[in-house]
Amino acid sequence: MRVLVVEDHLTLAVRVAEGLRDAGMAVDLVHDGASALAEAGLTAYDVIVLDRDLPTIHGDQVCRTLAGGPARILMLTAAAEVDDRVDGLELGADDYLGKPFAFHELVARVRALGRRAPSAPPLVRRGDLVVDRARHRASRGTRALSLTRKEFGVLEMLAAADGGVVSAEDLLEHVWDAHADPFSNIVSVTMTRLRRKLGDPPLIETVVGRGYRL
Repeated sequence: MRVLVVEDHLTLAVRVAEGLRDAGMAVDLVHDGASALAEAGLTAYDVIVLDRDLPTIHGDQVCRTLAGGPARILMLTAAAEVDDRVDGLELGADDYLGKPFAFHELVARVRALGRRAPSAPPLVRRGDLVVDRARHRASRGTRALSLTRKEFGVLEMLAAADGGVVSAEDLLEHVWDAHADPFSNIVSVTMTRLRRKLGDPPLIETVVGRGYRL
């Protein structure tokens, strides 16, 4: 899952980003509304964690601009009264969380928003392979798979594609963050390790010139 965190409080922003990365997500971080709109225009995020009170462009305007797009929006604010939550949702936010918040609740809400795409249900089965997106687990037959976060992210995208081809560029965009080198062989190396862990018979097909298919 690729997440954009927009938070002007630098210490909180770093803690949120690091915590979401620890939960297995690819996270980019910006600190103002103008940068949020710029990043969202360049990258297909799954979820945007958006602070409401932002410099340059207020979070309300950012939310109005991005609402209805491919990314789900979780709005954060220090104002947690009912009217404030209603205002946030009416701006187009998909969910709303008041500060201070329990971090495990933030992670759960981000994951729930990321699962809303109709092509990616929480539990995906492909033959004897089971990918549990909610619990971040995978198994093949009776064997639990011990996967790194990136290996699981790749497998999750392939499973959600429902037999469609997923390009290396799409994998790099959604599983890794903005610091990944687009000219590296990181996707192919991760794919090799994932195939080894999945075992035989092989499940992942390379479609020459296009990408990979499960």
